[in-house]
Amino acid sequence: MEPLYGPIRDYAWGSRSAIALLQGRPVPSEGPEAELWLGAHPGAPASVARAGLRVSLCDLVRDEPGQWLGQRVSERFGSRLPFLLKVLAADAPLSLQAHPDAEQARAGFAAEEGRPEGERNYSDPHHKPELLVALTPFEALCGFRDPTESAEALAAFGVPELSPVVAALRTGPAGLRTAVRTLLGWPVAERAALLGSVLASPADGPDAELVHRLAKAYPADPGALVALLLHHVRLVPGEGIWMPAGNLHAYLSGCGVEIMAASDNVLRGGLTPKRVDVDELLRVLRFEVLDDPVRAAQPVGPGVAWWPVPVDDFALHHVRVDAAVPTVTLPLPGPRVVLCGGGSITVDDGAGAVTLVSGQAAIGTAAGEPLRISGVGDAYVATSGLS
Repeated sequence: MEPLYGPIRDYAWGSRSAIALLQGRPVPSEGPEAELWLGAHPGAPASVARAGLRVSLCDLVRDEPGQWLGQRVSERFGSRLPFLLKVLAADAPLSLQAHPDAEQARAGFAAEEGRPEGERNYSDPHHKPELLVALTPFEALCGFRDPTESAEALAAFGVPELSPVVAALRTGPAGLRTAVRTLLGWPVAERAALLGSVLASPADGPDAELVHRLAKAYPADPGALVALLLHHVRLVPGEGIWMPAGNLHAYLSGCGVEIMAASDNVLRGGLTPKRVDVDELLRVLRFEVLDDPVRAAQPVGPGVAWWPVPVDDFALHHVRVDAAVPTVTLPLPGPRVVLCGGGSITVDDGAGAVTLVSGQAAIGTAAGEPLRISGVGDAYVATSGLS
């Protein structure tokens, strides 16, 4: 194992305390800190030390795939690390978004070949399923809820202009596409008036409160109403949410560990100043009810739990070592990225041991032995999902 140094993305919605507190730095930070990236994605690769210099993990993996990835991962995913581990910290809502499946990503990336970067939806030909595990109380919108519930929530505002949307939702899942297309395609010149009528309504309760919050952050954005079509979940630390391809979602607040396939393909529909392409979003969305997006951790041994997901790009394990369980051995295949979530831990893969404190990370190649984690603290261990 050796230390891994991840860059921090300064998106405007980021927190000025969460990542700094995790890493033991002064609070508030100088600016918003939204995501700590611990992987080999070319958008913001992590690095390791070589002869006193920081070397991009992208370059190392590309130049020595056999050592870093091993034969099975290389054969399955090519010369790239197939997963990206992040710490995400939101003080404001993220965009209303979805991610393509593998076939859609390949086709979309090829179709946009040659376009300027600012006019592209697809930055790579890969899918981007993702799992987020809460480190703090975490709030999110994820996956379509029962459309009849959404119909009643919108009808409660008593705004006549919303009647066609309410009628579509009352037909059940078959009306979801019409409802989303109508709201996100609302004429730009009429959006402020629509939101004004909604906000002037005497309707109250959690749904109305949510719309008011989102409309305050993004005035005249109909995404504030699309939010009522989604599950509104509040996670406690340790709970996760699984977002497969095509599921509409938006993270609202909180800090969590996020692992995903190594892609940056995001199709946005609203609640953002970034590029929005409603037509392409509608093309990849899955208009089906997501029964329960929340994933509880499943114990797999003393001090070890994980959140199983149906993809082989990644797997995420949580390890807790303390006086009761002072050492945990994980026979997980490499490559492996380990993030210390608190306390002080030592991680040894037979090729070298690294001691980490909260917010620090390490990486080991595919050639390492089973991981041995000891000390007093928490570790999040990211690997490929190949068993």
